[in-house]
Amino acid sequence: MTVPTESTSGPISGSGASVAVTNIGELFTGDLLADTPYGVISDAALVIEGGHVAWTGPRARCPAADTSYDAGGRAVLPGFVDSHSHLVFAGERSGEFAARMAGAAYSAGGIRSTVAATRAASDEQLHARVAGLVGEMIRQGTTTVEIKSGYGLTAHDEQRSLAIARQFTDETTFLGAHVVPDGIAVEDYVELVTGPMLAAAAPYARWIDAFCEVGAFDADQARRVLEAGAAAGLRGRLHANQLGPGPGVQLGVELGLLAVEHCTHLTAADVAALRDSGTIATLLPGVEFSTRQPYPDARGLLDGGVRIALASDCNPGSCFTSSMPLCVALAVREMGMTPAEAVSAATLGGADALGRIDVGALVPGRRADLVILDAPSHSYLAYRPGVPLVASVWRSGRPT
Repeated sequence: MTVPTESTSGPISGSGASVAVTNIGELFTGDLLADTPYGVISDAALVIEGGHVAWTGPRARCPAADTSYDAGGRAVLPGFVDSHSHLVFAGERSGEFAARMAGAAYSAGGIRSTVAATRAASDEQLHARVAGLVGEMIRQGTTTVEIKSGYGLTAHDEQRSLAIARQFTDETTFLGAHVVPDGIAVEDYVELVTGPMLAAAAPYARWIDAFCEVGAFDADQARRVLEAGAAAGLRGRLHANQLGPGPGVQLGVELGLLAVEHCTHLTAADVAALRDSGTIATLLPGVEFSTRQPYPDARGLLDGGVRIALASDCNPGSCFTSSMPLCVALAVREMGMTPAEAVSAATLGGADALGRIDVGALVPGRRADLVILDAPSHSYLAYRPGVPLVASVWRSGRPT
């Protein structure tokens, strides 16, 4: 079924003030049901009412609104939805990064150094770090972000990490099963994560996650964590198949997760399982850029019928970038995606990975979170990598 490019949810005037964003050179709505690919409209306009999109279409047919904003021929696209980040931490690991660039292999062990620094930090210090990183994200076009815990690894520190994260987003994820901290056996730690730690963390979390990799948690341990979280009312997420082939993707599909994250090393059976289940593969190309690991085969996944999301994985160890535009550029240049596919994965794909139907696309009824580029087309995000192209960011219909 297709719908017209021009669409409306009802009368523009009425409840609440409305604003018409006009003179849009290219409007990337992200509407996969439109009669143009990704709902792209040239010489377009957008009407916002009550913080939500009320109408999109050709500028010549734009309804009257209370006020107007001239986009100056720039491109407009949905705000990025970053569905995977680790922002609550203290310290930094530039020495580890330099060692990798000199030839050292990446492993999950460096997480423990961040754990020590995070435990020693005050709430005020952690809050300031998150505020700074979220500010970076917003300036680069991110309007929705998921934030994980995972650098406390005690009941108290995981709880306070999530309480701080909750001040910035509703999309908070309990990641007590990140690594096993020093001084405790793995089985004892799983009991802690699924017991007292989960009880302390659950009031501040929407999601629960586990790192299912060699050096972290095996499939049975990850299953126990995710099932305990589900019993506590938390939806599951999973780090899987980042460092090598493994059981994580199949576990995520079996448990009915919305998305499995990383998906760098996949077998044909993994790809088929993702496709047949509709599970989203959340790809994190900044990690491969920062660790010199092979990039995920996004082109193969798309051609195989798998849905994809792109996210930053901003963290102090394997990927210290807050830039979704960089991730879009890497996806195009290194993973075989077209610019439109990459922008869709970084917006609507991220929204789908979070189970959100209110963000991720500029269609009537969704929240008016948008990015205005200082460029005529969304393709400039890959065409001019590293250039600060974000001219303006709007959240709920208002410039930030």
